[in-house]
Amino acid sequence: MSNRWPGGLIRKTPVTPTGPFQTGAASGVWSLADASYWLKQGLWPIAGNIATGTFAIFALGRTASCAGTTTRNKYTYSGDAVSSATAATAASWRGSAAGNSTRGIFALGANPCNTGLTTRNKYSYSDDVVSAGGAATAASKQGSAAGTSTVGIFALGCINGCPFSGARNKYTYSSCVVSAGGAATAASKEGSAVGNSTVGIFALGFDQACGRVATRNKYTYSSDAVSAATAATVAACSGSAAGNSTVGIFALGNTGSNSTTRNKYTYSGCVVSAGGAATVASSQGSAAGSSTVGIFALGSDACGVSTTRNKYTYSGCVVAAGGAATVASRYGAAASNGTTGVNI
Repeated sequence: MSNRWPGGLIRKTPVTPTGPFQTGAASGVWSLADASYWLKQGLWPIAGNIATGTFAIFALGRTASCAGTTTRNKYTYSGDAVSSATAATAASWRGSAAGNSTRGIFALGANPCNTGLTTRNKYSYSDDVVSAGGAATAASKQGSAAGTSTVGIFALGCINGCPFSGARNKYTYSSCVVSAGGAATAASKEGSAVGNSTVGIFALGFDQACGRVATRNKYTYSSDAVSAATAATVAACSGSAAGNSTVGIFALGNTGSNSTTRNKYTYSGCVVSAGGAATVASSQGSAAGSSTVGIFALGSDACGVSTTRNKYTYSGCVVAAGGAATVASRYGAAASNGTTGVNI
């Protein structure tokens, strides 16, 4: 009886807690035995336990008034609500991000003077605490990142003193250890990346030899092997990407000018097809998402910087308005608190 009524008091309707996440409730007065019972049932609310795949953190990047900002937004998928997130440790832009269900790793990219940094921030989703992450092996900017539940692969992009690089870092989340990852097939920068739990697809972006390219690499996480992936429908750079366990959506970005074009990359078969177009021609954006939707910050549009975000529903490739950024910006980075089949 005491497991159904708080404190063993018989009421008209038994009370069931609505855990296990910290946003749940257990109204009334409960005995330790009652709390223990519901904890074992997985229904007791636990502080610090947050539902996965519910929000993303967007680092805004460069605004109209400053070359680099510390501002970050929290985007809650349910309701498309945008709120303040904990700021970066330093003003920056041209960064990249990857993570799992508990933390996001943000490579800050460039400082306001456009000098590449080795700094990475670890964003803890449970308490919105920002701390030092494992540094990059070289000061860099204009990179991209994707990963699994255990590791993130960071393409460094432009390394200080070397405008293009094929270097990639492997970031182990549990220990914040950084080691060498499988290198890109060509030195490049201004790429984008997305993947599932076994492979990441890296669009190289701007190639040292050829300028904008359609080239993509397939990165197999288990072996750090790099092979050819199916190319984009057109050469492009300064794009962004998000996806789920079956498809990745690439906003191509700059194809010679800002573009609305998006590609859908189906991991099974490595098939590339048309995705739902952006609402405005743009580039230099960022993206993150859940298992059902991707949120694309458009970045640079005809006005220079934008607050516009698109909500991309993977089923049906439907594009709608998303919750706007708090400040118009471009060259940001984003990571989600988990996507089933990708990093959960």
